[in-house]
Amino acid sequence: MTPARLFSARLRTVFEDVGHWALSTWAGLKPSRRLPQQASPRLLSVGHADHAKHQELPGKKPLSEKKLKRYFVDCRKVLVCGGNGGAGASCFHSEPRKEFGGPDGGDGGNGGHVILRVDQQVKSLSSVLSRYQGFSGEDGGSKNCFGRSGAVLYVQVPVGTLVKEGGRVVADLSCVGDEYIAARGGAGGKGNRFFLANDNRAPVTCTPGQPGQQRVLHLELKTVAHAGMVGFPNAGKSSLLRAISNARPAVASYPFTTLKPHVGIVHYEGHQQIAVADIPGIIRGAHQNRGLGSAFLRHIERCRFLLFVVDLSQREPWTQVDDLKYELEMYEEGLSERPHAIIANKIDLPEARANLSQLRDHLGREVIALSALTGENLEQLLLYLKVLHDAYVEAELGQGRQPLRW
Repeated sequence: MTPARLFSARLRTVFEDVGHWALSTWAGLKPSRRLPQQASPRLLSVGHADHAKHQELPGKKPLSEKKLKRYFVDCRKVLVCGGNGGAGASCFHSEPRKEFGGPDGGDGGNGGHVILRVDQQVKSLSSVLSRYQGFSGEDGGSKNCFGRSGAVLYVQVPVGTLVKEGGRVVADLSCVGDEYIAARGGAGGKGNRFFLANDNRAPVTCTPGQPGQQRVLHLELKTVAHAGMVGFPNAGKSSLLRAISNARPAVASYPFTTLKPHVGIVHYEGHQQIAVADIPGIIRGAHQNRGLGSAFLRHIERCRFLLFVVDLSQREPWTQVDDLKYELEMYEEGLSERPHAIIANKIDLPEARANLSQLRDHLGREVIALSALTGENLEQLLLYLKVLHDAYVEAELGQGRQPLRW
């Protein structure tokens, strides 16, 4: 046996000889053919990352659930299929010393329904898939065992979802907890026990399960709120909603900053809450599908009263009110005649105060002048908002209907 100390000494000698040979070889090479003595670990890691990048499969990556929820979707075409029913069984009872046991085939289970259910936590139709298949029922068994029915498949939709089929409205899910059976499951088949009769003591007939119902539904979301803020782009609607509620819509100095409706909650005494919706900017010809078009005009239909936000720093601000009312009236008759308030925003600008008196003279009614940036005169808006809400609640109760609650 070689001692460990002697073996390590020999190994060290071998490595020293290899090192001397490498240095001599390095010195003999030309400078142009020399490689760096130490490879940078950073270069190796980058090269490995580039190699891994080239190894990835081509194609668009699917969006994660977190990124999918960032996009606001208010229309969706869905194919819903109910679960298929289970087949019935055809068999006979078998037992020692019992020659004629008779039929004992059980029925199949029913298919599960597909039900749309309103969930207040869901704010968009982006989480709704394009196809849903209900759970099928199990087949029947011997000894008169029935198959298990398929479970109900619930699809969560936001408040204010309209369900259409062939251009016809079949359901209006406007309250929390509302449900609609989108597709019914198929009935389970019958086993041969079901066909037992006095004239047929040994039936062998059994029926298969029925297929589930298939429907193509169009889901359309209309935002439900007490008040809807309507105005031209850059009128300050999003800034005003941030000032009176905890909602945080995007605010910038360019038009069409708001691309989806935002709902903010204004709190009052007695745990009373008023929902205010920030509707994306409307331009002239919106009823003809210009700009963002009628895609967001339908969100105003569910608002019980309106807040017309006017940019007071523009020339002739009263024309903004006339144009907004015209667009709403052309989209739906009577929409502009709902209870409303005129809000003159950006009163903090010098040119805005000069237009305030002219605006009041042309409209011939009270105008709430305020500044969403500085918070000036926001109390008057909150008080008038409470007056509009109380009038709405009184009108709903007078007609025997329950007012909208948040």
